[in-house]
Amino acid sequence: MIERTLREKLLYLSTKFPFVLLTGPRQSGKSTLVRHTFPDYSYVSLEESDNRSYAEEDPRGFISEYPEKTIIDEVQRVPKLLSYLQTHSDLAGKNGMYILTGSQNFQLLSSVDQSLAGRVAILTLLPFSQIEMRDSGILPQSIDEEIFNGSYPRLYDNGLSAGDFYPSYIDTYVERDLRSVKDIGNLSAFVRLLKLCAGRIGQLLNMSSLATECGVTIPTINSWLSVLQSSYIIYLLQPDYRNYSKRLVKTPKLYFYDTGLACSLLEIKQASQVSNHYLRGGLFENMVINEFLKRGFNEGDRPSFTFWRDSNGNEVDLLMNKGDHIDAVEIKSGQTYSADFFKNLKYWGNLSGEHKDHRQVVYGGSQHRSTSEGELIPWSML
Repeated sequence: MIERTLREKLLYLSTKFPFVLLTGPRQSGKSTLVRHTFPDYSYVSLEESDNRSYAEEDPRGFISEYPEKTIIDEVQRVPKLLSYLQTHSDLAGKNGMYILTGSQNFQLLSSVDQSLAGRVAILTLLPFSQIEMRDSGILPQSIDEEIFNGSYPRLYDNGLSAGDFYPSYIDTYVERDLRSVKDIGNLSAFVRLLKLCAGRIGQLLNMSSLATECGVTIPTINSWLSVLQSSYIIYLLQPDYRNYSKRLVKTPKLYFYDTGLACSLLEIKQASQVSNHYLRGGLFENMVINEFLKRGFNEGDRPSFTFWRDSNGNEVDLLMNKGDHIDAVEIKSGQTYSADFFKNLKYWGNLSGEHKDHRQVVYGGSQHRSTSEGELIPWSML
């Protein structure tokens, strides 16, 4: 098994809370991680119809059979079980009683907030990070391969090709997850939205354009985008609010949690097609931001990321709030270093007063260097 960085945090929090909830995309490795981390725990999956019926129809009996030290997989399938678990854990007064997992965040977190507030630590597991793949010797050799393949564990565990994995993943997501969401009426229009989102990676969100192309209303697009975010398909990077006396763009930018999934939706059939694709720069930018997201989640944090763009087109791709300072990252897919790479970072630094030590350019080349304007970091050293 490939060692997951989040394992250490998962173990630690199980000693501090009665419940630990591990969320993340379907097939990101949640079940494998918790079973590997807690081998002495009982395991029950609510994806299985008999277990689900048992938990729904006789929750007290279910808890009697699994009174503690239990992994409950896909717990969002029976949301009412959480209130019974809360009462049971309060009486027991122990930590590490239950490890919960769930991939349908749009159903899960509202139930957790209602039933387990103050009793649960919440962690997020995304597909493999670059460092996890590098340490395991499975990191793709080129940028285009990493973008095209993405980082879902099953691709690497089972030797699947991206062309075989992602279409099935999308079909499963649509057929299994979305049919349980009441406001998804027109599945064909929803799938069209998925593909349109892939074609807008790294771009400012335009809901009016999406609504027109999908043939639905803007409120429907807003609702569907919320579902895509809650099920870890896409995320919206919000614009930074610090204006430094300049007019700012106030629209978020759209990204995917996995570039391999985006490539499949873009009908890219092989890695060699990525290099000449019109979205290659956006896909590279998406891949890099994902790595910073994974780093934050793997440390147990809830990353506070934004981007900055003013009305004159000056932009910094990623700002990461560290409390006492802001790390600014510019992302360039080109392999040859140019001093212009730091142009926007320098402009932003002059406005913000942030020191050059907090400015980085991640690029598609291989040379690592410190410059007078910040640090230059190769994509393979993220």
